[in-house]
Amino acid sequence: MKKVYSLLVLVAITALFTFTACNKDKKAFRNEDGSSTVDNRTAQSENDAAVSDVNDVLGNQGALRGKGTEASGTTGVLGNICGMSLDTTGMKAGSVKLNYNGTTCNNRTRTGSIVLSIVDYAFGKRWKTKGAVLKVEFQAYKIKRASDGKSIQFDGIQYITNESGGTWWELFFLKTQSTLVHSISSSNLNATFEDGKTALYNINRRITYSYPSNIVTCMAEGIGSSDGLSNLENFGSTRDGDAFTSQVSTPIIWNLTCGSGAPIQGEVNVKVASKAFELKCLFGVDNSGNSVAVAPNTCAYGWKLEWTYKGDTKKKIIGYN
Repeated sequence: MKKVYSLLVLVAITALFTFTACNKDKKAFRNEDGSSTVDNRTAQSENDAAVSDVNDVLGNQGALRGKGTEASGTTGVLGNICGMSLDTTGMKAGSVKLNYNGTTCNNRTRTGSIVLSIVDYAFGKRWKTKGAVLKVEFQAYKIKRASDGKSIQFDGIQYITNESGGTWWELFFLKTQSTLVHSISSSNLNATFEDGKTALYNINRRITYSYPSNIVTCMAEGIGSSDGLSNLENFGSTRDGDAFTSQVSTPIIWNLTCGSGAPIQGEVNVKVASKAFELKCLFGVDNSGNSVAVAPNTCAYGWKLEWTYKGDTKKKIIGYN
């Protein structure tokens, strides 16, 4: 009888824990607001925007870019970058500093600095060389949206590897190559949000730049891996301290017409370890959440977020503006 009683108690305890966990998962499903996914998208798009500035500046610096360049000014390849000034005092050592002065441009106010240093510059490495590595150091680099005051600040280091060789100068003006391919990696990059909370991001992406119809276009793929998952563009911990992964299932495409914050195509699956469901993101949709074919010089409305638990599905349509 004691064995039977003990077994019944064990079954009851197991059922209680299962019931409690199930209720917790249902509550999380009902209360999901997609904030961790929005944070990840904000971080990726602002990181892409910063990397675009990096490429724009380096493509116009003859000493850093390499021999044969026709440009050597302090502006970017595409002209002046709004709210940015360039400190070239470290040029002889293969380094320049991008300083942002707080000017508001296109709903974004940027402050802080980004220091660029070509690895092994003293040994002849230049940015146009295939395999060249660039160290990118974010120093209180903060982006604040003028419309709602929300912000993100990057602090830390990431590296960009020039897999294809060449620069934006060759791609856009000399037209000696059809694409540029870069890989981007960072370890525990700090991303601090407007509430003072900080997420830790491990960004691992491959970026392919092209110039169809004279529009600067970027395709981003995930190349990272963690806990048995591949094609990760990012993994780490959210601003609330939960472990997460962001897996690219369809490459993300954006262009300078619409901006890095408004992809015209792509799918990403975000999994937060504490939740029993995935958050699926579909970019380039209309205001009903349907994928749209975007014509040149036009932009999509926004992106769709969906999550499913035990056959029940919820969704949100999030506008880019």
